[in-house]
Amino acid sequence: MGMIATLAELMFGSGRNVVRETVEAFRASAEGADDREARMQQAALEQFAAEFAQPRPSRFDRVVDGLNRLPRPALALGTVGLFIAAMVDPDWFGSRMRGLAEVPEPLWWLLGAIISFYFGARHQAKGQEFQRAIARTFVRAQPVQSGPNPALRDWRGGQ
Repeated sequence: MGMIATLAELMFGSGRNVVRETVEAFRASAEGADDREARMQQAALEQFAAEFAQPRPSRFDRVVDGLNRLPRPALALGTVGLFIAAMVDPDWFGSRMRGLAEVPEPLWWLLGAIISFYFGARHQAKGQEFQRAIARTFVRAQPVQSGPNPALRDWRGGQ
């Protein structure tokens, strides 16, 4: 019985766990890997938030942003208006459409390019603003557990 106790003391005594230490030499600890991943994600979010942190926009910026919101509803309502005009006064509508048919094709390509770039730039700007908002939210969010867990400490003390 003394030899087994000596072997157990050698393997698990003096606050060490030789089996665990040996296994961790060949396979990373899942708890340690999770801890490293959490720290890496937190650092990445902090860097992301610092990169996209911007002060609150000025009144001018808000007015310009409001004006930038007008073209899409104007295009949608204008299209509905064309349908209504076609039903109310087909002759008036027909004369306007004949006038549009006389517009040269390169001018239509130019109009398409301008509209595409406008909406593409708007989409990109809004996407970046959304990313900044997410980064600010993550920076302001407190970690779920900061410091030692008092309930766990009390439980271990009772063991």
